Amino acid sequence: MAVMLLLAVDTSSRLGSLAVLRDGQLAGVISTFADEPYSTRLFRQLDFLLEELRTEVRQFDVFAVVAGPGLFTGLRVGLAAVKGWAEVFEKPIVAVSGLEAVAAQAKSGAQLIAPVMDARRGQIYAALYRREDDRLVSESEDHVCTSSEFLAEIGAQAGNRSVQFVSPVPEIIEGSLNAAARDLRVTVSRSVERVSPLLAPVVAELAFERANRGEVTDALRLDANYIRRSDAELSWKAP
Repeated sequence: MAVMLLLAVDTSSRLGSLAVLRDGQLAGVISTFADEPYSTRLFRQLDFLLEELRTEVRQFDVFAVVAGPGLFTGLRVGLAAVKGWAEVFEKPIVAVSGLEAVAAQAKSGAQLIAPVMDARRGQIYAALYRREDDRLVSESEDHVCTSSEFLAEIGAQAGNRSVQFVSPVPEIIEGSLNAAARDLRVTVSRSVERVSPLLAPVVAELAFERANRGEVTDALRLDANYIRRSDAELSWKAP
């Protein structure tokens, strides 16, 4: 499909962002870091961005959204908004993993890219990607674990391939990586490449490529990738 105008939404963290691609080029981006609920912040940001670009929601050819992992409430708001727009204006959707958007920013030439995000509670969100024809191909599902568990997984999966860790917050894994590096029987860079936490522009680029390959979904099939249960579910006790 020929995509001319694409809106990307990231509400997976407190640093929310929106990005617009026009003919494959970044036309505008807006982000804020605040405690204000996404249910109000998202739409105010969108109104401002669309006014600046003299564009209306109905004009977008494709909507893209981070489907996870991340904040439960944020993800729900972003997904609900995108589902609503796609349904009303009969447009397709591209769902993108936040971890893939982190991995896509890596400048390293390593064979494997290991994106890491802060999941709090002493855990990380993590995944593993390999480079293939200038594209990233998933080697593992997004999952939540401790840094030590992820390093053990890397040791088992990497084989003789080189590995580069990337993260918006490198300190969440640097300590564990330095401690375990000597025991890992794989070529792992001890420095964690720092990348931007502003994901919407990267999500927009990834979604643009997929949409033009016809890799889209719709409002009915779009779902969140929460990975782990919410605090409410973890705290709930059956009578």
